[in-house]
Amino acid sequence: MAMSLSDPARRRLRTLGFLSPWLVGFSVFFAYPLIATVYFSFMHYNQIKEPTFVGLRNWTYVFEQMPLFGPALRNTLWLVVIMVAVRVVFGLSLGLLITKIKTGAGFFRTAFYIPYLAPPVAATVAFVFLLNPGSGPVNEILGSIGISGPNWFNDPDTAKPSLVLLSLWGIGDLMVIFMAALLDVPKEQYEAAELDGAGPWAKFRYVTWPSITPIVMFAVVTGVVQTMQYYTQALVAGKVASGVNIGPGSVIQPGYPDHSTLTVPQLVYQMGFQNFNTGAACVLSLVLFAIAMAVTMLLMRKRSGLLAAED
Repeated sequence: MAMSLSDPARRRLRTLGFLSPWLVGFSVFFAYPLIATVYFSFMHYNQIKEPTFVGLRNWTYVFEQMPLFGPALRNTLWLVVIMVAVRVVFGLSLGLLITKIKTGAGFFRTAFYIPYLAPPVAATVAFVFLLNPGSGPVNEILGSIGISGPNWFNDPDTAKPSLVLLSLWGIGDLMVIFMAALLDVPKEQYEAAELDGAGPWAKFRYVTWPSITPIVMFAVVTGVVQTMQYYTQALVAGKVASGVNIGPGSVIQPGYPDHSTLTVPQLVYQMGFQNFNTGAACVLSLVLFAIAMAVTMLLMRKRSGLLAAED
């Protein structure tokens, strides 16, 4: 006699069936890579021979013997703090400006969004040529009005600020997100604020900001995660600015000038796929993961100031 499943068992199976696509994706694309990364961080593995257990040797090497780890980590954290903050403020400012424009809003929205669609490598190459200290049009325009332009990507002091400018060139994604949030604020609240005598700043502080706070939170968290993985633009900008020809078989040493654009993801690639030191690359990846998780958890807390506290 066949056994029939009880109603609770059917519900559990049905629920598991609905969850199965997420469970498969989580297991294959997150849980397994994370476990494998932790495993290989304690192994000596050159991707050819079988891995051998070495204990904390990879961790000791990264934290005590890798000379570029400190500069790369400082550069990455600098970009996380400065680039994310500047992008959020600039994207929100553009969104506010365009939503207030009566004529030509569609043109400005398109003009600011188009650079975001450019491939990262092509956009970076074009931007580096624009800021070329010797022949770039930006320095030529500055020179024509009597201003001596900086060396931009060729100077360690201005290389990271130049990367921030590059990120602002492709601000279209945040602009569109903030525009959608701003247009979703009820107009009745603005009308009520005007009746109470609120000025522009008061309306932004007490009406606009509480309504768009979840979107700002989303922009900050995703910006932190993306910037922790910052790789392509920094690598391409450094190589183009250095003038080194990149051809087939050439080995790219990142960080020009003077390791000022070197980020941890670049070190991960260099250690894992150029030096074939998989263990050290896994340690660097786990450090990035831990920092990203810590910052995200900090931002998600109510006292971070980005989420309004519940009554």
